[in-house]
Amino acid sequence: MMKRIYYVLLLVCCSLSCYARKPEKSPVVLAYVTSWSTVIPNPRVVTHINYAFGHVTDSFNGVRIDNEDRLKEIVGLKKQNPTLKVLLSIGGWGSGRFSEMAASPENRKSFAADCKRVVTQFKLDGIDIDWEYPTSNAADISAAPDDTKNYTLLMQDIRKAIGKKQLLTLASVATGQYIDFAAIEPTVDFVNIMTYDIARPPYHHASLFRSDKTETVSCEEAVAAHVKAGIPIGRLVLGIPFYGHGTEAIQYCNYKDIIKLEGFTRQWDEVAKVPYLTDANGNMVCTYEDATSIAEKCRYLNSQGMLGAMYWDYDGDDAEGTLQRAVYNGVMK
Repeated sequence: MMKRIYYVLLLVCCSLSCYARKPEKSPVVLAYVTSWSTVIPNPRVVTHINYAFGHVTDSFNGVRIDNEDRLKEIVGLKKQNPTLKVLLSIGGWGSGRFSEMAASPENRKSFAADCKRVVTQFKLDGIDIDWEYPTSNAADISAAPDDTKNYTLLMQDIRKAIGKKQLLTLASVATGQYIDFAAIEPTVDFVNIMTYDIARPPYHHASLFRSDKTETVSCEEAVAAHVKAGIPIGRLVLGIPFYGHGTEAIQYCNYKDIIKLEGFTRQWDEVAKVPYLTDANGNMVCTYEDATSIAEKCRYLNSQGMLGAMYWDYDGDDAEGTLQRAVYNGVMK
């Protein structure tokens, strides 16, 4: 009987070792770089680049990449910074077919094998999964009750396919919903929390701490939710938006455009540690980030022992690189 138990435990340990790897310990400064932008990132102010996006193919069993030539161009930045890591981010808002792919063991394994093919072909350092969000059709994509369970199986299949030396990461909604983090914890390297898009004016969309202008969750609360769900804080990466949300004509607006707006007044929420713009009547018309709020977020994540910061997206910054330098200097401090 004891011998049988020993062999069962040995089998379980061997199975887990297929997925587990030593987590990243060096600070992470990660930029999402899009396929539709023409801006070439400065490889000296980032440690990681997530190329957005790849997608699940129409046949539910492979990977399709937007603008492969630009991906090659981004990978080429390693010549300037040999320690730079480049990953393909698969998914994004409105990118579907995950549910059908993950529900089929055959499709999952074929998809995972194609992830390996992509990593090898384009000389990538790993895969980032941005399925928004398992079990939810909010992005007008298919969803099913078993998505969360199948997400775990998908991540395990990808890890098996790409091996332990490659990175496997994911983007997660601020509330920490939809994913079984305790189940995937042995499989993934780190989690990028999308601590933005949380609200619209008159509320902040990325408040660091809760104030009277925080509607649902703050960044601090989002981090706590992920730790409670099963991811060690040292493997969490805090998301920072290089854009804002506004009302009427402003709506979605990159930082480089926000700083050119006229007729509004910058305000500072001393509790939430974020700026916002008001009109002549004192109404919030835009919620956004600047170098001051980024410095506050970096002080917070360093004090908490988080792995680093990521931002969406690189092209939102101004020509001087104000925000990207704020993130890099803040994290590396």
